[in-house]
Amino acid sequence: MKRFVATLVTCCIFTLSVHAQRDWMTDNADAQRSSWMRSDGKINKDSMSKPGFQFLWKMKVKNAPRQLNSISSPSTLDRLIGYRGFRMLGFFAGSNNNLITIDTDLGRLEWEKQLKVATPPGAGTWACPGGTMTGVARPALTTIYPAPTGGGSGRMNPAKGAVGDPGQGAVTLANVRPTNNAGLRQMMPQAQRVNPANPPGGQLGAGPFLVYALASDGKLHSLHLSNGADYESPLPFIPANANASGLIVADQTAYVITTNGCGGAANGVWAMDLISKEIKTLKANVVGTAGVSFGGNDLIYIATGNGGDKPNSLIALDQKTLAVKASFSGAQEFTSSPVVISHKGKVMIVAATKDGRVHLFDSENLNAPVASSAAMKDANFTPGALASWQDLSGTRWILAPTNGAQAADAGFSAGSGAITKGAVVAWKVVEQNGKVSLQPGWASRDLISPLVPTIINGVAFVTSSGEFRPADNKMPAALRAARSGKAVIYALDATTGKELWNSGTTITSFAHGGAISGSMGQIYLATYDGTIYTFGFPMEH
Repeated sequence: MKRFVATLVTCCIFTLSVHAQRDWMTDNADAQRSSWMRSDGKINKDSMSKPGFQFLWKMKVKNAPRQLNSISSPSTLDRLIGYRGFRMLGFFAGSNNNLITIDTDLGRLEWEKQLKVATPPGAGTWACPGGTMTGVARPALTTIYPAPTGGGSGRMNPAKGAVGDPGQGAVTLANVRPTNNAGLRQMMPQAQRVNPANPPGGQLGAGPFLVYALASDGKLHSLHLSNGADYESPLPFIPANANASGLIVADQTAYVITTNGCGGAANGVWAMDLISKEIKTLKANVVGTAGVSFGGNDLIYIATGNGGDKPNSLIALDQKTLAVKASFSGAQEFTSSPVVISHKGKVMIVAATKDGRVHLFDSENLNAPVASSAAMKDANFTPGALASWQDLSGTRWILAPTNGAQAADAGFSAGSGAITKGAVVAWKVVEQNGKVSLQPGWASRDLISPLVPTIINGVAFVTSSGEFRPADNKMPAALRAARSGKAVIYALDATTGKELWNSGTTITSFAHGGAISGSMGQIYLATYDGTIYTFGFPMEH
């Protein structure tokens, strides 16, 4: 019995603090794809206006880029509680089936793993790069949380172990160590303690202990987050060499989007029940880079472009069966993954179309948008994802990256000069006399190929990626990379667009991908050359 208890304590030594608003769980942060971290103990408009937020560390990892894909933005775990105190982890996916986990507090490699595939992917093409196409996902909760009312939680103290009463050891050990047979029974898996965001079985009934990754052979890997060991054998999910994006795990189901017909995979949505292993699909020309969005109402949302079944549509699907429950179809093709927001007690859906409009839909009636922004003159508005947040006054904001002079053409004015290369713009959701409208708010400075913005506690982090994006998609990736510049990150007041901080010349390569991740007073950007950069407030150790 002593040996068994010792083994059990070793397996349970790490316990997790689950906080849906503090960790970056999947692409664009959460199941609603908002790219919004609602609270943070250190990042806010006042702190970013003063010295302190700075470059912390960088790490070059072993990963050769495939086409323009290299290292994904990480999913994060902000508070792993063990006998050594609090720890912070970032889980990165490399484009060649390798996973990298870093202690983001210390800038130290925690573990890395090469996913085994039956057949290594070929060289790939621009449309079908091959390799690992989507980031590491932690189980996400589908609940739509209310906006914060001020303040925020975060780690403000140095990492350290805590000591309990004499003879009791560390307080975290006391939480998992049985003192008698009754205590032992409480440690065993119990149905009523299983986190609904995670499949049951061998996880001691609490918290998301696993991370998930999709290899180039189409198999889904479930891994113990502490060391990368397989939780179970990899599960066949999608065809090998498919172009996959937006991996998310929620309510015991994994979802992913496939595009461009790569590897013979039909374009559409794929869902796997992690308990029964049953796979369901919906064929459609799904657009956007962030994947399906969850409405908190047993529905998920996708948007489609030209061609295929239900073209140019915003579609609501049953979360379990992928049956179509409602849809809107228009003349313009959609370009972005939908964002789900809560506005004045209603669940609403936001998505962009190629003519430069952003549309707002009531989830209870998709027959027509309740509001649409003005069209942009350049009818080539193709953000793969949007961002949204709500300020303390209750104003809802929608943010998007734009190309060229689109922001200026649409009436947005930047406080830092002319906009010619690109910008991030923000609309306000305004309601007057019962009518909802989308009004231009602010625009960032001129940015080169901006990424989707990330909002943390009222601060918008916008990235000038430096990537060279020609109008002709036939240009080889190697030539694009050679003509690309260097990325720069800017922190803006998310209500006014006023610049608060920038990364200067620290970053020496360009970035390609989605929104940067953030957690616990830090932000993370991975660049084409395989370098991971971390900026934030220094922590004592």
